[in-house]
Amino acid sequence: MQDKISIEQHNKEIQENLKRWNEKPLLGVVYRDLFAKMLPFLLYDNGGKTVEFGSGIGQIKEVLPDCITTDMFPNDRIDQVESLYDLSFEASELSNVIMLHVFHHLRYPGAILRELHRVMKPGGRVIILDPYISLLGKLVYGPLHHEPIGLQDEIEWNAPEGFLATDDSYYAAQGNATRIFWRNEFVDEVRGWKRVATKRYSAIPYILSGGYSKPQMYPSWGMGLMKAIEKVCDFAPSLFGTCLLVVLEKVDE
Repeated sequence: MQDKISIEQHNKEIQENLKRWNEKPLLGVVYRDLFAKMLPFLLYDNGGKTVEFGSGIGQIKEVLPDCITTDMFPNDRIDQVESLYDLSFEASELSNVIMLHVFHHLRYPGAILRELHRVMKPGGRVIILDPYISLLGKLVYGPLHHEPIGLQDEIEWNAPEGFLATDDSYYAAQGNATRIFWRNEFVDEVRGWKRVATKRYSAIPYILSGGYSKPQMYPSWGMGLMKAIEKVCDFAPSLFGTCLLVVLEKVDE
C-alpha cells in the first residue's frame, strides 16, 4: 500500500513547482507547446464546461483562461477541489476534460473512466497527454526519473468493493497509458468511448528542458532548434517517443 498523500506534502510540492516556474522561463514555453498538442481537440459547440484535472499551479490558464482548474487538495492556484473517483459535477455537465501528466497517477483507471463518462455530455472529450514508453522513453522515465514505469506490474482496472475517494493514496506507473491506449491491453474494458486520436510525440523540447526537477539542457533561445529535432524524431516514435496523446469521445454504451 502506498503512502497517503497529505495536504502538507502536496502544497509543499505546489510551492516548489511555482518557484521553479518563476525562475525558469523555459518551463512556460515548453508547457505551452504541450498544451498546443491537446487544445485542437477541444469541443466548443455543445455547451458544456472545460475542466482540467491535476492542475497543480494552474498553468493552463495562460492558454485557456476559461478552463476550470482542479486538484485533489486546495491551493490558491486552482478553482476547486475534485477527486476523479467522485466528481462534484452533474451528469452530462462537461464538454472537455484535460489531463496533462495525470493519467499515470490513476490507480483504478476503469473506475475513473466510468465516472468521467457520467459527467460528460454526449460527444464530450477526454484529452490525455502522458508518458509514452519507447526506447528513449525507457531511459527518460526509468533511471532518469523518480517514478516507476511499471510495465510488468498488474493494472487494477476496477476499484475494490467499498473503495472511497478518501481512501486514495499516492500511485504512479508511467507505462500505464502506453499499455492501455497503445498496446490495447484493456481494449475490451474501455467501454463507452470512441478513440478520436492516438498520437506519439518525441517531445524533445520538454524532455531536454529538464521539467520541474532536472537541469535545463538548452538555452531558452534554442527552442526553435529543439522543435526541429522533435520533428525529425517524431518520424520514429517507437525509438524516440516520450509522450502519448489520447483523445476519447463519449458514446452511448
